[in-house]
Amino acid sequence: MLRSLLVPVLLAVSLLGCGDDDNVNPETGDPTKVTYAESLNVDLNAMTRLPSGLYIQDTFPAPDGALAEVGTRVQVRYTGYRPDGLSFDATGNGPALGFTLGTGQVIKGWDEGIVGMRVGGRRRLIIPSDLGYGATGVGSRIPPHTVLIFDTELVSVR
Repeated sequence: MLRSLLVPVLLAVSLLGCGDDDNVNPETGDPTKVTYAESLNVDLNAMTRLPSGLYIQDTFPAPDGALAEVGTRVQVRYTGYRPDGLSFDATGNGPALGFTLGTGQVIKGWDEGIVGMRVGGRRRLIIPSDLGYGATGVGSRIPPHTVLIFDTELVSVR
């Protein structure tokens, strides 16, 4: 079954219940204004900030794998976190998320942040809220203006 980061219904099952929303959604959704849980080991100074405000860090570069480029079909495994350390969604042992890169099938932070990865590589994305779910949020577990943290692994490129 194809999972999509744009379809809140698929997240709803993992989003049941309310967590403590303190410090997860500063009004600006700016990654530099968020307090991150120690368990996430976020160091924005060690990451690359793209012009959009997206932060990326290759945690395991794969120099020889197929390259993820706009228009290619990719499969990605991931775990998504709020800044307070709560994991709100993950592929786990299930199928990887498949989508065509750069076509708006996923949140903007993914369309931008997966570009340039190679199969087998792992990358952390720190996504400002305007490249994620913005002022709307998703259910009770991703409040409006929440910065998102994703640990991703590129599984395949076609």
